[in-house]
Amino acid sequence: MLESDVEMIIDVHTHFMTCECWGSEWSDNWEPVYGSPFPEVTPEKYDLAMKDVDVAIVFGMRATAANVATPNEKIASFCQETKTKTIGFMALDPSDADVLEQMKDGVRLGLRGIKLYPVLAHFDPRDAKFDSFFQAAQKYELVLLWHVGATPSPPGDLSISQPLVIDDVARRFPALTQIMAHLGHPWQRETIAVLRKNRRVFADISATWARPFDGYHALVRAQEWSVTDKLLFGSDFPLWTPKIAMDGLYEISKLRAGTLPFVRKETIDQIINQDSLTMLKLSD
Repeated sequence: MLESDVEMIIDVHTHFMTCECWGSEWSDNWEPVYGSPFPEVTPEKYDLAMKDVDVAIVFGMRATAANVATPNEKIASFCQETKTKTIGFMALDPSDADVLEQMKDGVRLGLRGIKLYPVLAHFDPRDAKFDSFFQAAQKYELVLLWHVGATPSPPGDLSISQPLVIDDVARRFPALTQIMAHLGHPWQRETIAVLRKNRRVFADISATWARPFDGYHALVRAQEWSVTDKLLFGSDFPLWTPKIAMDGLYEISKLRAGTLPFVRKETIDQIINQDSLTMLKLSD
């Protein structure tokens, strides 16, 4: 069990990534954009990166259309192998015929949430045929963490990777706890509107610092719309470490543009020290 504490730093967005699980998706579609080889994750590499946080949520990815699949067993085993205190999430694709069995198996293994990646999996969360999936997730009290926003992969379908898609799910299943990753970039304004109206929807700020101009506007808007209490810290490891993420966020708080509003240091403090485990009902 993990005890929630306001002094803790919780990283809600970290990846377990292996070439075996990703097939050729990285080399074909991501490496040409990022210009770097596949970032294989080992327990040792993970622990070194996570030394600056107290607890981390970790997950793989599943998108059957892209031939990407991280089995539940691999995530559960990885959580056992790391010294870092971790909370494992399963990675599911609701398009899979046996997805409810996969979910049941993940619950049996002690996984507490689900990573969803519609942009590559090509499922439309607004389609009522997936309601049984959301009903099961709600029954098991699982947290849904959505990739929301851009992708470097040409086959990706951006029309089902927008924040208003999550609003549709939240209206149908208001008790379902959901996280929109990356503050929905580049649709951060829409993400903020979704956060404001849906009580159990949150967003992580992973990669917000990577594009400081966008990040500056997004966090100022979050302040103006009073949703900073729904923003969760996430690093997007292995693309970045928690230390790089925290330093990048504080750099954004130093930006000034004449008399325009700016990102307050207190906002960054709040995000980094957010009591995410309690907010997501993962503290027990």
